[in-house]
Amino acid sequence: METQQDPGAGSAHSRRCFAAALALAPLGTGWLAGCASPAPAAALEPVSVISFGGGFNLPLWAARDQGFFARNGIAAALQITPDSKQLFSGLMDGRYQLAITAFDNIVAYQEGQGEVAFSPPSDFFAFMGSDDGFLSLVAAPGVMTFADLRGKTISVDAMSNGFSFALREMLAKNGLAESDVQWARAGGTDRRFAALMEGQHAATMLRAPFDIQAKNRGFNQLGTAREVIGPYLGIVGAARRSWALAHPATVTGFIRAYRDSVRWLKQPENRASAEALLQANVAGMTLPLARQSCELMLDAKTGFFSDARLDAQGVRAVMALRSRLGEPRSVLDDPSRYIDARYWQAAMAR
Repeated sequence: METQQDPGAGSAHSRRCFAAALALAPLGTGWLAGCASPAPAAALEPVSVISFGGGFNLPLWAARDQGFFARNGIAAALQITPDSKQLFSGLMDGRYQLAITAFDNIVAYQEGQGEVAFSPPSDFFAFMGSDDGFLSLVAAPGVMTFADLRGKTISVDAMSNGFSFALREMLAKNGLAESDVQWARAGGTDRRFAALMEGQHAATMLRAPFDIQAKNRGFNQLGTAREVIGPYLGIVGAARRSWALAHPATVTGFIRAYRDSVRWLKQPENRASAEALLQANVAGMTLPLARQSCELMLDAKTGFFSDARLDAQGVRAVMALRSRLGEPRSVLDDPSRYIDARYWQAAMAR
């Protein structure tokens, strides 16, 4: 084990280098090229990141294990939430600083339609995009078509969130009114998946890779949101505007780390490592399922966004659905209420 030498000891050259390090470290390591010892590494900024449970956290795990967070100055502690209420309450009171969540949740809270009323009002916003949601409506083995859902129970996280809106849109497009089915609240995707597997409900909206797991067990995929809605912004990186303004380097560093993680995951030579990450972090994940999941989530065209972009068409699609289905009804036409691209732009500059 190496011991750290007292800067007051040693040669005059060492003492001069120590003084230079103190004065010039902010200017970069190039100034210290003539010194025998490198400047101390900068301390990592601790940040608590909250997300729902599931294999779609793959970029977070890769960013942690492959060092992308550390390279961008972040020490990320990853937390799992059981539902949207805990996630946004935790963001608001500072237990968590960054969140991976549905973009529609951001829209809902900024329009006063969230599950929790905050005072003062919330200031949540999205600073990057992850994917289009990978949303599938999956039903029990005996439910073969949308028509078979009539009179049966469908589970949601909450009736007022965007994934429920996408589900309701899919039902309407296939001839079912909301009153034609029963509704049950069952929490986040991992909890709804478990309830579906236990036969508590006839169908639910699942994110990858839960839909693959369900299909492998004989459950039926009735349709995908991509097929019905088209471009849709599903999952985003989010924070409070006030916190982000005080920590811009942390936000841009997080975006770079996430982007670099996705690009690393999509490289063919890293596929086996990506599959191993899923197996290590998802209960019951087998190698065949990990391979199926990676094929879906790491697809070059329809997988995670390689540039972490806030897709403009997807933003508008979410706003249009909430304009029609949110309560109280209002026309949402100003994306700047829900997104701020300045951090993404700064992150993409390098």
